[in-house]
Amino acid sequence: MVKHVILWTLKDNLTREEKAVIKKGIKEGLEGLAGRIPGLTEIKVYTEGLPGSNADLMLDSSFADEDSLKGYAVHPEHVAVADGKVRPYTASRVCLDYVVE
Repeated sequence: MVKHVILWTLKDNLTREEKAVIKKGIKEGLEGLAGRIPGLTEIKVYTEGLPGSNADLMLDSSFADEDSLKGYAVHPEHVAVADGKVRPYTASRVCLDYVVE
């Protein structure tokens, strides 16, 4: 199994209200990919970190193998969510992919 974890920070110029709407859209968009992409076995987006957090959202996803993760990256439904709901609003992205042994 391969884990794919991303932390995003939203752009500073967004209001608290805008950030709430954007977070909801990202969560719905990414979690809506469950069952739609081959090899994607689990996907969850966390939008409410504790006060000491320095990221706004976290994606925690699992894939059958590395090839499944590579397929997800270019899958049209994932690209549509990333281009429409994530990239326009994020200032930074940190990613860690790893094999669970």
